Amino acid sequence: MKNLKYILLAVFSLTIGVSCDNFEEINTDPNKTNEVTSAMLATQILKDTYRFWNPNPSDFTSGNLFNKHITLLETNPNPYQYYYSYWPYGGFDSYKKLTDLKFMSDYAKGSQYEASYKGLELFLKASYGFSATMSMGDVPYSEAGKATEGITRPKYDKQADVIAQVLNDLQEAESYFAKGVNFDGDIMFGGNVAKWRKLCNAMQLKVIQTISKKATAAQKARFAAIVSAGNLMQSNDDNLKLVFSNNPNASYPMWNGEERRNYTGVSKLTVDILKKYNDRRLFYFAEPARAMIEAGKSESDFAAYVGAPTELAAEQLALNNATGTYSLLNRRYPVFRDGDPMLYFTYAEQCFIIAEAIEEGWVSGNAQTYYENGVKAMLKYYKDLPNTAGYVHGMAIDQSYIDNYFTGAAAYATGGSKTDRLHQIWEQKWLIDFFQGNGGNYNEFLRNGYPVYPLDPSTSLNPEDPAKYPKRWMYPTDEQTKNPDNYQKAIDEQFGGYDGINQTPWWLK
Repeated sequence: MKNLKYILLAVFSLTIGVSCDNFEEINTDPNKTNEVTSAMLATQILKDTYRFWNPNPSDFTSGNLFNKHITLLETNPNPYQYYYSYWPYGGFDSYKKLTDLKFMSDYAKGSQYEASYKGLELFLKASYGFSATMSMGDVPYSEAGKATEGITRPKYDKQADVIAQVLNDLQEAESYFAKGVNFDGDIMFGGNVAKWRKLCNAMQLKVIQTISKKATAAQKARFAAIVSAGNLMQSNDDNLKLVFSNNPNASYPMWNGEERRNYTGVSKLTVDILKKYNDRRLFYFAEPARAMIEAGKSESDFAAYVGAPTELAAEQLALNNATGTYSLLNRRYPVFRDGDPMLYFTYAEQCFIIAEAIEEGWVSGNAQTYYENGVKAMLKYYKDLPNTAGYVHGMAIDQSYIDNYFTGAAAYATGGSKTDRLHQIWEQKWLIDFFQGNGGNYNEFLRNGYPVYPLDPSTSLNPEDPAKYPKRWMYPTDEQTKNPDNYQKAIDEQFGGYDGINQTPWWLK
């Protein structure tokens, strides 16, 4: 028995040894890679960067409220409609991707794709930094994403310095894409380095114009040089957009949201501007008001569309909605899983940026041409958009309509004042973001004040001053424990020690 005991122990030990030696081999799926590649990281990072933060109809409609394109028609007031937020803080979550971006570039070193992935790394880093600084003010940038190097409490760079570094990173990203080759893992442009290169140049124009109140002579000269060089977006084919599909993991956020649509009106600001221009995008965005149809109006009549005031008390909006007073969001939005792409930067926006710069004397050129090209591009975008047949109330946008658009109020105000022309440019730029969920135009409103966002102090939920438009979000609360010294220094130097939403950041002073 004693010998048998030792024999069994020996056999058991041998079995354990063999099992351990072959564990990795046995548990490896031969049909799947066990190595992370630059392409895999690029796909995941781009998905995390550009997908809507919580893709469901309720959150998606809430995410569209701040820019006054739509109006919620419920008795419970949504703070996003009334100049506040359920979570009035900015964040640095995007900076967590900087480590993965570095790995993405490192894995490509020595390959033909090295320059391409480096370009993508710098472009996205610049995008994160620009978004963070516009949201909060001074933010970490030069030391962001360096926890692996021992920097766990990064300093807050001055906003002017963040902008300068962002511009330099965009410029460097462009140079990398210029010597790069098409690469894998890109869900936005299919790895086309030429398109990324154009975007890097166009984004520099956007950054410089966004800080126009503070733009230096050198930055304005840089703007002019980029326009003069001409390596910019040429058409809608160059748009930076996230395309949805019938894949359940890549669905349009408003899909299957008919219940939410029944309480989502198109804003009075949107409807009035589109009516002013006799703009058929109205029929793509909205349904006719039920009360107007019952009164005998046709669904193809501009007069059948009534916008909902975003500043009106929630209870009154709900009561009016029950009687069919307002135009609701178009029925097509919840129907298609592969709904409208989410636009992040367009050829049209680039055109409007340059048109404004010409009016301001930053560059030479014909502002009217850029204005008209921008409008035509957006009209063509809707003309070519899938899933609209049968949903545009007999008022489809065709080429003849586009060719004859520029009459009346839509004609460029060459005989008017510069302010008149800028208002046209800014309104058309604002319309690009209709129901896009990207929140991109609020900074434009803060910069130029147009179109005027309605505000009623009696309904505003801004807790610091209901008569003011918020100018920033507060720093994330965990900064007070994770990075307390740098956090305190930032709010002391910028805002006299008070981290508030009505404080004015450098770029608006």
